[in-house]
Amino acid sequence: MKRITTVIAAAAATLAAAPATATALVDVAVISRATGQRIPVYSHAGRLYVPGTPGERYAVYVANRTGQRVMTVVSVDGINVVTGETASPDQNGYVLAPGQSFEINGWRKSMNEVAAFYFTQLPDSYAARTGRPHHVGVIGVAAFREWRPRPVPQPIAPLSRREASAAESEANAQADAACAPAASAAEAAGSQEAARARVEREAKIGTGHGGRERSEVVHTSFRRASSHPAQTLTIHYDTHANLVARGIVPGPTPVGVPNSFPGARFVPDPRG
Repeated sequence: MKRITTVIAAAAATLAAAPATATALVDVAVISRATGQRIPVYSHAGRLYVPGTPGERYAVYVANRTGQRVMTVVSVDGINVVTGETASPDQNGYVLAPGQSFEINGWRKSMNEVAAFYFTQLPDSYAARTGRPHHVGVIGVAAFREWRPRPVPQPIAPLSRREASAAESEANAQADAACAPAASAAEAAGSQEAARARVEREAKIGTGHGGRERSEVVHTSFRRASSHPAQTLTIHYDTHANLVARGIVPGPTPVGVPNSFPGARFVPDPRG
């Protein structure tokens, strides 16, 4: 039986307006608090990236796209933004009512305050200052559906011997198919880990532990429908210059180089 977890729920509800895919439980964005606008998202090699400017405050925007309550466990730089623990999907998070959205502006310090998120140099990041710099540069959201009682099954007529044999064969085939992706998933995880290690050797920015701000929440109870998230979304971030250098963000159009022989045959009269 799934345990009931006490979590923090966003106190004020607002209607979310941003689009989401048909299968998504939540819509996630990174908001620049200087402009109030979403920071542009760039897709590269199967990952999502946003550029950040050191000193700029930001928020993680999360919106429930379903007609049921949803729990979101949110991490920044590999740290749970509510508890401060090294992040894991089974930890506490924010519960959103149907259609509710919430801007997570900082590290949760109490039921009434957060310490503001802001982009900063790696040594000043909260992760580095708490001895956990290895996952700086990433924002994660794990979303869970709420448990609901299953309807009582209706009695059905027993299968004949032939039908039972056919059903058993089909079940075995499905079980084999379900187990098959395990090896490829492990290989993919290894490739992702290697890619992440390469990125960590490059200069990065992280998220700082800024000034205290008012942000009120209340406690609630939430029973997860599954121990595994129904949706996991990861957004990586770095400076705009670094993302351009890595080919993730398009760079500026290069200025043309002057040509000493552009093709004129004779000297024309000047204009004017």
